[in-house]
Amino acid sequence: MLNKLKQRWNLKSNLQLFVILFVFSISGSITLFIKAFILSWINYSPEWPVYMKVIMYVFIVIPVYQLTLITVGTLAGQFEFFWRFEKKTMRRLGIKLDKS
Repeated sequence: MLNKLKQRWNLKSNLQLFVILFVFSISGSITLFIKAFILSWINYSPEWPVYMKVIMYVFIVIPVYQLTLITVGTLAGQFEFFWRFEKKTMRRLGIKLDKS
């Protein structure tokens, strides 16, 4: 399975794969921390309607995760990989970042 990821993502070493998987996990954890902070700041309540929860997710979690992923990836020396990943994700969401 790890070799398939290395091949799919065009990675050169197991260390690079480990760093990338580590960045994904750290970014997710940081995003959850930031989300909790933001939700407490806006006085979020679990009794809010479902549509409000979805709106909060779309406008808080997705952008925060994308920014966190690029930031942590850059600090880990994997900017190129995460920038390509980011552009692919944004295209799937209908947002075009550049021509490449």
